[in-house]
Amino acid sequence: MARIALTGGIASGKSMVSDDLARRGAVIIDSDVLAREVVEPGTEGLHRIVERFGSEVLNADGSLDRAKLGNLIFSDERSREDLNAIVHPLVRARARELESAAPPDALVVHVIPLLVETGLDREFDRVIVVDAPAETQARRLMRRNNLGNQDAMARINAQASRRQRLSVADWVVDNSSDQASTVQQIDRIWADLTAVS
Repeated sequence: MARIALTGGIASGKSMVSDDLARRGAVIIDSDVLAREVVEPGTEGLHRIVERFGSEVLNADGSLDRAKLGNLIFSDERSREDLNAIVHPLVRARARELESAAPPDALVVHVIPLLVETGLDREFDRVIVVDAPAETQARRLMRRNNLGNQDAMARINAQASRRQRLSVADWVVDNSSDQASTVQQIDRIWADLTAVS
């Protein structure tokens, strides 16, 4: 089993790259998806978040108000650290379960936005970094999340720097251009991956 990590800054285009890899046959384990799963109503994760942040981070139906929590944690580093301490171990445990269920010859790609920040890059055979300039990330984030420039930049700056991410990369996907260019880069990476897996 080949274990690959896929990372990149917020709004860099990780989902587009992981979707393309899935179409080619990779088993995708997406930490963002798992992070939502482990905080659904009735879970230990949501209970611990409410204990730490209060019931004001809940919607009327008892689900997590992700926008409200996001505004809180991106403006306060200690709150962000506390949330990560709750969610990250639950996500890692669930990711291990899913990986153990994959076929032995699978090419497993773990999509982990905070790979560098959590020091997990050393746990994988290879690392793919999806890269885009901060200005491109901010523009995409403002459009996608209806944020102002200041809020978008706060979220970008709360993550590892481009330099830090690129320093752990075995492959870099420059996702600042058009989709065709990105797909060509994935073609080359996939050829490498399938040659060694």
